[in-house]
Amino acid sequence: MLDFSHVNLLAVMLAAAASFIFGGLWYGLFSQQWMQAAGITLEQIKSSKGPVLAPYIKAYLAELVMAFVLASVIWHLAGSDVSTIGTGMMTGALIWVGFVMSSLVVNHGFQGANSSLTLIDGGHWLGVLLTQGAVLGWLGMN
Repeated sequence: MLDFSHVNLLAVMLAAAASFIFGGLWYGLFSQQWMQAAGITLEQIKSSKGPVLAPYIKAYLAELVMAFVLASVIWHLAGSDVSTIGTGMMTGALIWVGFVMSSLVVNHGFQGANSSLTLIDGGHWLGVLLTQGAVLGWLGMN
């Protein structure tokens, strides 16, 4: 039976915030390469309809869910006795390679996306999960 009572909600919120900041830095660093790989221009981004903050809010909420699930996986696999930065990062890396990157490779492959897009987006999600794993492992489960 799944037990979520041991999830440290403060650690989850901090992990989501840290990974959101990482994403801003990542895509700030690779913004030009990402736009080129995605086949979009800055003008297209600026002229898109909808609230400007909406994608950022969605990203933070998604990373909040991701951090909660990662904390739950760490707890169910390792328990509180083995909650370390290394355990958190290793769990994040395994989740990334097993679910995130494999999904990106398939989706981008069928979409005909540039392989650079897969590497940039995949690197982002690896950084997100490593950051979240480090924060969760450092702060513990409860």
